[in-house]
Amino acid sequence: MRRSITAAVTALAAAAAWSLSAGPALAYPPTPPSASTAATQLASLTVKTEGSTSGYSRDLFPHWITQSGSCDTREEVLKRDGTGVTVDSSCKPTAGRWYSVYDATYVETSSGVDIDHIVPLAEAWKSGANTWTTARRQEFANNLTIAQLIAVSASSNRSKGDQDPSEWQPPNASVHCIYAREWIWVKYTYGLSLQSAEKTALQQMLATC
Repeated sequence: MRRSITAAVTALAAAAAWSLSAGPALAYPPTPPSASTAATQLASLTVKTEGSTSGYSRDLFPHWITQSGSCDTREEVLKRDGTGVTVDSSCKPTAGRWYSVYDATYVETSSGVDIDHIVPLAEAWKSGANTWTTARRQEFANNLTIAQLIAVSASSNRSKGDQDPSEWQPPNASVHCIYAREWIWVKYTYGLSLQSAEKTALQQMLATC
C-alpha cells in the first residue's frame, strides 16, 4: 500500500512540474532535481572537447526493449505521457492524445509521436558512452527511472536531431528550465562530459527557472 501511495505522489509531482512550466501536461518523465541542485550537478561535470561519432550506430544502444508483459519502452512512454490511451493485446496504442511540450502542440495519433531521448544517443556516444558496455548503453536508451525519455511531436524531435542545448532548444521557451534540469540530470547520472558551449547554454537555461 505504501509503495502505491509513493508511486502516486511521484506521478503527481512529475505532472505538476510539467503543468506549471509547459501547459496542460498530465503525466511526464520523473521530476528532475531542482534548479539549484542541477546547477551543482552541472558544475561537477567534466568539460572537454566533444568526441567524434566515429564508430557510432544506434544499434549499439539496443532500445525499445520489453518492459512489462508485451509492452516495450516506447509503448510504456506512450501510455505514460498520453491521455485517454488505449492499447491492444500487443500493447500497440489504438487511441490517445499527446501534448508535445517542446512545441506546445497536441498530437492525436501515436504515429505522429516520437519518443525522444533527452540526451540523444549520438550525443551520449560523443560524451563518453563510446567506452561503455552494450548493457550499459541499453540501460541508457531505455531508462524510465530518470527524465531521459519523453513523448513529443515527431516534427519537434526530428528538428532536434542529435543536437545539444547550444545548438537546439525547445521552441516552447516555457520548458527551457525543466529541459535543462533533465539534460543535466541524465549527464550527471551517467557521468557524461559536456563541451563549453553546451555548459554555457545550460547555465542560461537554468537562469530562466
